Amino acid sequence: MVEVTVTPQSSLADRPVRVQVRGLSPSQLVTLRASLVDEHGECFQARAFFHADEAGEVDPGCHAALGGSYAGVWPMGLFWFLQPDTLFRRLVKRDVAGSPFLVRLEVFDGLQLVTGPQDQPLASCEAERWYVCPGMQRVPIREGRVRGALFLPPGPGPFPGVIDLFGGAGGLIEFRAGLLASRGFAVLALAFFAYDDLPRTLAQLDLEYFEEAAELLLRHPKVRGPGLGVVGVSKGAEVALAMATFLPQVVATVWINGTAFLHGNPLVYKDVRIPPIPYYTERVIFTEVGALDNSAIFADPRDPAYSASAIPAEKVRGKVLFVVGEADRSFNSKLFAELAMARMSPERCRLLSYPGAGHLIEPPGSPLCSISSIRGTPRPVVWGGEAQSHAKAQEHSWQEIVQFLELQLGPTATMKL
Repeated sequence: MVEVTVTPQSSLADRPVRVQVRGLSPSQLVTLRASLVDEHGECFQARAFFHADEAGEVDPGCHAALGGSYAGVWPMGLFWFLQPDTLFRRLVKRDVAGSPFLVRLEVFDGLQLVTGPQDQPLASCEAERWYVCPGMQRVPIREGRVRGALFLPPGPGPFPGVIDLFGGAGGLIEFRAGLLASRGFAVLALAFFAYDDLPRTLAQLDLEYFEEAAELLLRHPKVRGPGLGVVGVSKGAEVALAMATFLPQVVATVWINGTAFLHGNPLVYKDVRIPPIPYYTERVIFTEVGALDNSAIFADPRDPAYSASAIPAEKVRGKVLFVVGEADRSFNSKLFAELAMARMSPERCRLLSYPGAGHLIEPPGSPLCSISSIRGTPRPVVWGGEAQSHAKAQEHSWQEIVQFLELQLGPTATMKL
């Protein structure tokens, strides 16, 4: 009897699992398929083709996929290379605390390039991929001007505090905060526009809003001070670098594919105003699939005319980890990282740069999204990246990010699922 198993059956979405098939005939050609339906009803799937070994078994951790969504030995390939059935959809967990993604794993006889209702699997099982560990507390935050969600690990604490920021689409995205909190941090997923009663569009970066959020987090009885960390991607990385520059509470900053200058919106903080470099939207390029390649709308920041728009990173008092995807098609994030680091003392910064990785570097388990539709744009946007290089970058950078935060903020309690 054919059997497919995933071990452990329930796991955190950034942790590896083992998929095994038993009971096949020696050398039997089979198709392994993974599929899930997200909270919007979109289906994502990956498949890979294998020959069973002499014992009639398939283990993607040691057997090479012949083809499909990937080829070669990738223990997590069926999870990392999920693709949407509908083009330009991004896999993002919305209800982080309430439910897992349910990933259905099936094994079919022979080569199944597509699968219809009439195709019956030889065996199937289901894996739960969670974004919070058991006992995690999610606290909606609506205090003063601050809007977001606070993730508190189980136990008395106190826990090191981290603020988590996403980019120019706005809203509140919580999946990375849940996974970070499952590593033992108290994490505030912070919205800064297009959420609740916050402004619908981003007119300016009011750093006092982010200062208020930092003070709120540090006041919490389960948060250990005196300093905190900030993680930001894209526009959120621009904000994170500004926070590290001006807010003494910020001692550890993770900057993922951001800029080192103000773009589109000025920064205001007390008596400081940093003017933005304008977006040159007329330089946008339509790709062969009709998506927007925005890489040319950013002016060369080395032009002396834009020097007043630089974030004065020489004032950073903590440590900054710069994470760069060299195949980022949103903007030249490696250049921005290098320009920021040139202003800083070397002991305050470190660069992780990944060839082939795109703009949306996320925790492992998030498949590459190289193009997606986002709020506020009339067409899908190109993010860049090559699937296998991007997957390796996510796995490596996530471990480095967690270790960096632990080193700078102090030890965490280890959580288990």
